Amino acid sequence: MQLPSRTWGDPTAPRRVLLVHGLNGSAETWERTAERFAADGWHVTAVDLRGHGSAPPGSDYSLASYATDLPRHDWDLVVGHSLGGASSLLAASTPGFTQRLVLLDPVLEVDPDAREAIIADQLAELDLTVESLTAQKPHWHPRDIASKVAAARRSSPATASGSFDDNPGWNLVVEASTVSVPTLIISGDPEVYTMLAPATAAAITTANRNVAYLVIEGTGHSPQRDRFDETFAAIDDWL
Repeated sequence: MQLPSRTWGDPTAPRRVLLVHGLNGSAETWERTAERFAADGWHVTAVDLRGHGSAPPGSDYSLASYATDLPRHDWDLVVGHSLGGASSLLAASTPGFTQRLVLLDPVLEVDPDAREAIIADQLAELDLTVESLTAQKPHWHPRDIASKVAAARRSSPATASGSFDDNPGWNLVVEASTVSVPTLIISGDPEVYTMLAPATAAAITTANRNVAYLVIEGTGHSPQRDRFDETFAAIDDWL
Protein backbone atom coordinates (compact mmCIF):
# COMPACT_ATOMS: atom_id res chain seq x y z
CA MET A 1 0.00 0.00 0.00
CA GLN A 2 1.23 3.49 -0.86
CA LEU A 3 1.00 5.25 2.48
CA PRO A 4 0.02 8.93 2.81
CA SER A 5 2.76 10.95 4.44
CA ARG A 6 3.69 14.34 5.85
CA THR A 7 7.12 15.91 5.78
CA TRP A 8 8.99 18.54 7.77
CA GLY A 9 12.34 20.22 7.32
CA ASP A 10 14.69 20.77 4.39
CA PRO A 11 14.35 18.05 1.72
CA THR A 12 18.07 18.43 1.01
CA ALA A 13 19.06 17.80 4.65
CA PRO A 14 21.81 15.18 4.95
CA ARG A 15 19.88 13.08 7.50
CA ARG A 16 16.46 11.53 6.94
CA VAL A 17 14.16 10.09 9.60
CA LEU A 18 10.91 8.14 9.24
CA LEU A 19 8.33 8.29 12.07
CA VAL A 20 5.85 5.42 12.43
CA HIS A 21 2.87 5.87 14.75
CA GLY A 22 1.07 3.36 16.94
CA LEU A 23 -2.40 1.83 16.79
CA ASN A 24 -5.17 4.43 16.46
CA GLY A 25 -2.54 7.05 15.63
CA SER A 26 -1.58 9.01 12.52
CA ALA A 27 1.27 11.02 11.04
CA GLU A 28 -0.11 14.11 12.82
CA THR A 29 0.53 12.59 16.23
CA TRP A 30 4.26 13.08 15.55
CA GLU A 31 4.07 16.85 14.98
CA ARG A 32 6.08 17.95 18.01
CA THR A 33 8.71 15.24 17.52
CA ALA A 34 8.94 16.01 13.81
CA GLU A 35 9.41 19.70 14.47
CA ARG A 36 12.22 18.97 16.93
CA PHE A 37 14.01 16.69 14.45
CA ALA A 38 13.59 19.28 11.69
CA ALA A 39 15.02 21.99 13.94
CA ASP A 40 18.05 19.76 14.45
CA GLY A 41 18.66 19.52 10.73
CA TRP A 42 16.76 16.37 9.76
CA HIS A 43 14.34 15.89 6.91
CA VAL A 44 11.35 14.19 8.51
CA THR A 45 8.70 11.91 7.03
CA ALA A 46 5.74 10.52 8.98
CA VAL A 47 3.28 8.07 7.45
CA ASP A 48 -0.33 7.07 8.05
CA LEU A 49 -0.41 3.28 8.46
CA ARG A 50 -3.10 1.29 6.64
CA GLY A 51 -6.50 1.96 8.17
CA HIS A 52 -5.23 5.08 9.94
CA GLY A 53 -5.35 8.79 9.19
CA SER A 54 -6.05 9.30 5.50
CA ALA A 55 -4.76 5.85 4.47
CA PRO A 56 -7.33 3.43 3.04
CA PRO A 57 -8.33 0.35 5.04
CA GLY A 58 -6.25 -2.75 4.54
CA SER A 59 -7.37 -6.17 3.37
CA ASP A 60 -5.64 -7.40 6.52
CA TYR A 61 -3.80 -5.92 9.50
CA SER A 62 -0.99 -8.40 9.92
CA LEU A 63 2.36 -7.13 11.17
CA ALA A 64 3.89 -8.37 7.93
CA SER A 65 1.54 -6.15 5.92
CA TYR A 66 2.14 -3.14 8.14
CA ALA A 67 5.89 -3.66 7.73
CA THR A 68 5.76 -4.23 3.98
CA ASP A 69 3.86 -0.95 3.51
CA LEU A 70 6.64 1.14 5.07
CA PRO A 71 8.65 3.11 2.49
CA ARG A 72 12.16 1.78 1.99
CA HIS A 73 14.59 4.60 1.34
CA ASP A 74 17.58 3.43 3.39
CA TRP A 75 16.60 5.84 6.16
CA ASP A 76 19.27 7.21 8.45
CA LEU A 77 16.85 6.62 11.33
CA VAL A 78 13.41 5.13 11.85
CA VAL A 79 11.44 5.87 15.04
CA GLY A 80 8.43 3.67 15.73
CA HIS A 81 5.98 3.74 18.62
CA SER A 82 3.96 0.76 19.87
CA LEU A 83 2.51 -0.98 16.80
CA GLY A 84 4.74 1.28 14.71
CA GLY A 85 7.73 0.00 16.65
CA ALA A 86 6.78 -3.61 15.97
CA SER A 87 6.22 -2.87 12.28
CA SER A 88 9.50 -0.98 11.98
CA LEU A 89 11.43 -3.77 13.67
CA LEU A 90 9.99 -6.30 11.25
CA ALA A 91 10.79 -4.03 8.29
CA ALA A 92 14.36 -3.66 9.55
CA SER A 93 14.96 -7.35 8.90
CA THR A 94 15.15 -6.38 5.22
CA PRO A 95 18.48 -4.81 4.22
CA GLY A 96 18.27 -1.21 3.04
CA PHE A 97 15.41 -0.12 5.29
CA THR A 98 17.29 1.93 7.87
CA GLN A 99 20.71 2.56 9.35
CA ARG A 100 19.38 2.91 12.91
CA LEU A 101 16.17 2.16 14.74
CA VAL A 102 14.45 3.64 17.81
CA LEU A 103 11.52 1.75 19.31
CA LEU A 104 9.29 3.61 21.77
CA ASP A 105 7.61 1.09 24.07
CA PRO A 106 7.22 -1.33 21.16
CA VAL A 107 4.65 -4.12 21.27
CA LEU A 108 7.02 -7.03 20.76
CA GLU A 109 4.68 -9.60 22.28
CA VAL A 110 1.10 -9.74 23.46
CA ASP A 111 0.33 -11.72 26.59
CA PRO A 112 -2.55 -14.08 25.69
CA ASP A 113 -4.05 -13.53 29.17
CA ALA A 114 -4.13 -9.75 28.64
CA ARG A 115 -5.17 -9.84 25.00
CA GLU A 116 -8.91 -9.19 25.42
CA ALA A 117 -8.33 -6.37 27.88
CA ILE A 118 -5.85 -4.71 25.50
CA ILE A 119 -8.30 -4.98 22.60
CA ALA A 120 -11.04 -3.46 24.75
CA ASP A 121 -8.75 -0.55 25.64
CA GLN A 122 -7.95 0.07 21.97
CA LEU A 123 -11.62 0.01 21.00
CA ALA A 124 -12.40 2.44 23.82
CA GLU A 125 -9.85 4.88 22.37
CA LEU A 126 -12.11 5.37 19.37
CA ASP A 127 -14.50 7.35 21.58
CA LEU A 128 -11.86 9.62 23.10
CA THR A 129 -12.59 13.33 23.40
CA VAL A 130 -10.24 16.15 24.24
CA GLU A 131 -11.93 16.40 27.62
CA SER A 132 -11.72 12.70 28.45
CA LEU A 133 -8.09 12.35 27.35
CA THR A 134 -7.10 15.51 29.21
CA ALA A 135 -8.62 14.00 32.34
CA GLN A 136 -6.62 10.80 31.79
CA LYS A 137 -3.37 12.51 30.76
CA PRO A 138 -3.30 16.00 32.30
CA HIS A 139 0.49 16.14 31.85
CA TRP A 140 0.33 15.74 28.05
CA HIS A 141 0.87 18.76 25.84
CA PRO A 142 -2.44 20.05 24.42
CA ARG A 143 -1.18 19.48 20.88
CA ASP A 144 -0.50 15.82 21.67
CA ILE A 145 -3.97 15.45 23.15
CA ALA A 146 -5.64 17.07 20.15
CA SER A 147 -3.71 15.01 17.59
CA LYS A 148 -4.29 11.74 19.42
CA VAL A 149 -8.03 12.36 19.71
CA ALA A 150 -8.27 13.31 16.03
CA ALA A 151 -6.32 10.22 14.99
CA ALA A 152 -8.36 7.87 17.17
CA ARG A 153 -11.58 9.30 15.72
CA ARG A 154 -10.34 8.44 12.21
CA SER A 155 -9.50 4.85 13.13
CA SER A 156 -12.17 2.13 13.24
CA PRO A 157 -13.16 -1.02 15.12
CA ALA A 158 -12.01 -3.05 12.11
CA THR A 159 -8.53 -1.55 12.35
CA ALA A 160 -8.28 -1.67 16.13
CA SER A 161 -9.50 -5.24 16.58
CA GLY A 162 -8.15 -6.49 13.26
CA SER A 163 -4.63 -5.59 14.30
CA PHE A 164 -4.93 -8.27 16.96
CA ASP A 165 -7.19 -10.72 15.13
CA ASP A 166 -4.73 -10.89 12.23
CA ASN A 167 -1.77 -11.43 14.59
CA PRO A 168 -2.86 -14.31 16.82
CA GLY A 169 0.72 -15.25 17.73
CA TRP A 170 2.06 -11.71 18.16
CA ASN A 171 5.70 -12.22 19.17
CA LEU A 172 8.73 -10.44 17.74
CA VAL A 173 11.23 -11.28 20.46
CA VAL A 174 13.32 -13.34 18.04
CA GLU A 175 13.38 -10.45 15.57
CA ALA A 176 14.50 -8.06 18.31
CA SER A 177 17.16 -10.54 19.43
CA THR A 178 18.61 -10.73 15.92
CA VAL A 179 18.12 -7.23 14.46
CA SER A 180 21.36 -6.24 12.76
CA VAL A 181 21.12 -2.42 12.85
CA PRO A 182 21.88 -0.38 15.98
CA THR A 183 18.61 -0.21 17.90
CA LEU A 184 17.49 1.77 20.94
CA ILE A 185 14.46 0.58 22.88
CA ILE A 186 12.92 3.22 25.13
CA SER A 187 10.44 1.63 27.49
CA GLY A 188 7.74 3.02 29.67
CA ASP A 189 8.33 2.75 33.40
CA PRO A 190 7.20 -0.68 34.66
CA GLU A 191 5.93 1.09 37.77
CA VAL A 192 3.56 3.11 35.55
CA TYR A 193 2.80 1.05 32.42
CA THR A 194 4.76 -0.61 29.66
CA MET A 195 4.06 -3.14 26.92
CA LEU A 196 7.61 -4.49 27.21
CA ALA A 197 8.36 -6.70 30.19
CA PRO A 198 11.77 -5.88 31.73
CA ALA A 199 12.71 -9.56 31.66
CA THR A 200 12.02 -9.68 27.92
CA ALA A 201 14.10 -6.56 27.36
CA ALA A 202 16.95 -8.05 29.40
CA ALA A 203 16.87 -11.24 27.35
CA ILE A 204 16.95 -9.24 24.11
CA THR A 205 19.89 -7.05 25.12
CA THR A 206 21.80 -10.09 26.40
CA ALA A 207 21.28 -11.89 23.10
CA ASN A 208 21.96 -8.90 20.82
CA ARG A 209 24.74 -6.38 21.35
CA ASN A 210 23.13 -4.13 18.70
CA VAL A 211 20.24 -3.35 21.06
CA ALA A 212 20.35 -0.76 23.86
CA TYR A 213 17.49 -0.46 26.35
CA LEU A 214 16.49 2.26 28.76
CA VAL A 215 13.49 3.23 30.85
CA ILE A 216 12.40 6.83 31.25
CA GLU A 217 11.15 7.09 34.79
CA GLY A 218 7.56 8.14 35.26
CA THR A 219 6.47 7.42 31.69
CA GLY A 220 3.85 5.01 30.44
CA HIS A 221 3.20 3.53 27.03
CA SER A 222 3.88 6.85 25.25
CA PRO A 223 7.25 8.14 26.55
CA GLN A 224 7.35 10.79 23.81
CA ARG A 225 4.12 12.29 25.16
CA ASP A 226 4.61 11.66 28.87
CA ARG A 227 8.08 13.23 28.99
CA PHE A 228 8.83 14.75 25.63
CA ASP A 229 12.10 16.52 26.43
CA GLU A 230 13.61 13.56 28.28
CA THR A 231 12.64 11.15 25.51
CA PHE A 232 14.07 13.31 22.75
CA ALA A 233 17.24 13.90 24.76
CA ALA A 234 17.66 10.13 25.18
CA ILE A 235 17.36 9.63 21.43
CA ASP A 236 19.77 12.48 20.75
CA ASP A 237 22.33 11.16 23.25
CA TRP A 238 22.17 7.68 21.72
CA LEU A 239 22.60 9.04 18.21
